[in-house]
Amino acid sequence: MSTKTEKKLEKIRKLLERLEKQSAKGTPIVVEGRNDTQALHRLGINGDIILAKTSGKSFLDVLAEIEQKDRREVILLFDFDRSGKEWTRRMARCLEGMKITPNLLFWRMLLGLVGRDVKDIEGLATYLENLKNKRLMS
Repeated sequence: MSTKTEKKLEKIRKLLERLEKQSAKGTPIVVEGRNDTQALHRLGINGDIILAKTSGKSFLDVLAEIEQKDRREVILLFDFDRSGKEWTRRMARCLEGMKITPNLLFWRMLLGLVGRDVKDIEGLATYLENLKNKRLMS
């Protein structure tokens, strides 16, 4: 495996460790659906995860759910496709209006690291497993 791939794998791993610590402190993570939640669980992230695009919830329902958590910050982890980017922008604007800080750091860093290779959060766990397997086979 190339050194470049190993460096990328290490950066992603460290970023996910930081995400796990932030989640363990009680910062909610907003994802699109159940598969995203399952992927985060496979990656060891088990905190408060809010589903934004499932079970018939409207955009306003999701904002109300976030507001009920009574947290100053939430982590937005929508998909990396056009729809996910739009949801991220829209949700961030609304949260700022509610005086809740939208944490986009993890989303932006993951997008930068895996942007072309992974289109959604649910694909992240499989992507990492594939990178690890390539490393083991080299």
